Order: sequence, then structure tokens, then C-alpha cells
Amino acid sequence: MYINLIIYIFVSFVIIFFSTFFSYKLNLVDKPTKRKIHSEPVAFTGGLALSLAYLFSIYLFDFHYQNLNYIIIIGFLIALVGLLDDIKDLNTVGKLSLQVIPIFYLIIFENLYLTDIGHYEYFTIFLGSFSVPFTCLSVLLLINSFNYSDGIDGNLGLLTISTLIILFILTDDNNIKVLITALIIPLIIFLIFNFTFFNFQKLFLGDSGSLFLGFIISFFLIYFANQKIAHPIILAWSVVLIVYEFLSINIIRIINKKNLFIAGKDHLHHLILKKYKSVFFTNFLITSINITLFFVGYLSFKLINPLFSLMSFVIFFMIFFILRIKRINEK
Repeated sequence: MYINLIIYIFVSFVIIFFSTFFSYKLNLVDKPTKRKIHSEPVAFTGGLALSLAYLFSIYLFDFHYQNLNYIIIIGFLIALVGLLDDIKDLNTVGKLSLQVIPIFYLIIFENLYLTDIGHYEYFTIFLGSFSVPFTCLSVLLLINSFNYSDGIDGNLGLLTISTLIILFILTDDNNIKVLITALIIPLIIFLIFNFTFFNFQKLFLGDSGSLFLGFIISFFLIYFANQKIAHPIILAWSVVLIVYEFLSINIIRIINKKNLFIAGKDHLHHLILKKYKSVFFTNFLITSINITLFFVGYLSFKLINPLFSLMSFVIFFMIFFILRIKRINEK
């Protein structure tokens, strides 16, 4: 096991290293614009590299969970959609249409869909005939929520790692723990390149990475819910800040009659970075908020009940939304 782990770390590093190298050679780079922070072209194949590393993990560790293996394998198609978007700058309809195909495959052929969203003391929220459309819409929204969180170095990578660590803690299954560890390792290696530690060439996740990670996390949450590993509301708390931010931005844009699909600098990470002028502090603050909110939700679930945790999720969103509006108005 330990030998396989060392091999996996080495191969993941090699995949990410050569992905970065060839990305610059083939001009697969994100060029700076007025709305972007970086001042030089940066390789955007981080997501493709992660997906290849994850595919290798399936071969190396021989995970025994077919559903989870298929999530990673089909996720590779999402990474290719994101890469195509990075290269060709697909329109919104085209990008969403290509995302729906792999999502529907896992929902229909692998039965990875939600039949309910939890029991809350006096009632259970059953989805009935809305199971498939609700699951598809939820996955689409969460995938693109991850895309919203990818705006500064390290932000999405650290948020994803924090979510994976939460899932690691929630499960007692050692095989799933190994799989989650295999997902975290390449992300840590990616961050070394993303932050240019040891003078490595800089690498971005790109849309291939943000969509891919959103896809993986979305279906892992569904799997955890279906297998009764954790209550759906606890799983929602694991991605709480990503969800809050996505909903807040879009509601604010609707109120201000702005285009929902045009990138801007109204994201939380942009606002914090503008105020504190530090990428590392911005990442620390955002990741800390996500973890803190999760523990608030988790403790409310364990110490009181699921219904109170659900109500807390809604109340905290309202507080978050009010603070976001206030911050936007002060900008």
C-alpha cells in the first residue's frame, strides 16, 4: 500500500509537471485581460492533469466501488468539456449542453440520483418524480458554483481539499478514505505549481479543473447521501460557502439587472483580495469560513436535530446574503 502511495505521488507529479510543460509549448495558456489578476500568460491544463492522475489512481489502487470509479472516469469527459471551453470559449448554452450528457449518464445508467433530501424529525422531503430533474439541476448548479470559486491562486483547490477532508472524516469506510486521499494528493501537488513554489512554472486549473472538481464533488455527495454515510444537510454544509457565494452573486446580479453569464470581479475572493492585498490571507479566510460554517451546521445537527440544522443553513445564507449586498454597495 505504501509503495503504491509513493508511486502515485511520483506519477501525479510527473503528470502535472509535463502537463504544465506542454501547455506552454502548445500555447494552451490563459492570457491576461482587464478583468484578470495575472499579468502573464499561464498554462490552464491543471484540470486535465488532475483527471489523468485520478484515472491512474483507479488502475493503481483498484478501488472496489464501481459507482465511485465511474464518477472519476466520466468526470474525465467533463474535464475535456472544460478544456474545450478554455480553448474555444464556448457560449453558455454549448457549455451547459455538453455538461448535461455525462451528468445524465451517471444519473440514468448508474442510478446516482437523489430520491429524497433527508428526514427532518417530523417529515422526510421525498422528491418522487422530480428525483432525476432535481438531481441534474443540483449537479449543474454545484459544478458551476465551483467554477465561480476559481478566481485567484489556490482558492478552489483549497476549498475542494477542505470538502474532501470533511468527507474523509464523515465516512468509516477505509476504502473510501483511501480514494479520498487519492483525490487530495494531486490537488496538493497542483497547488505547488499554482503558487509557483520551488520556481515551478505556474499552472491554473482552468475551466477543465473547476468543472471537473465540481462534478466529482457533486456525485460524491450524492453517493454519500444514497449510501446513508451522512445526512444530506450535513453534506450540504460541506460545500456551504461555495453554494452561498454562487446563489448570492446571481441573486445580486438579477437585482441589479446584470448578465448572469458574464464574468466579473464581484466574487467574494476578489472583494477580500482587494481589501487585504494578500492571496494567502484571502485563501486562509475563505477556507476557514467554509470549515467554520460546516462545524456550526454539524454541531447543530448532532446537538439539536436535523431540522434545526436545515433552518440554520437557510438563516446563515440570509445573513451571508445581506453582508454580501452591503459589501457590494460599499465597493
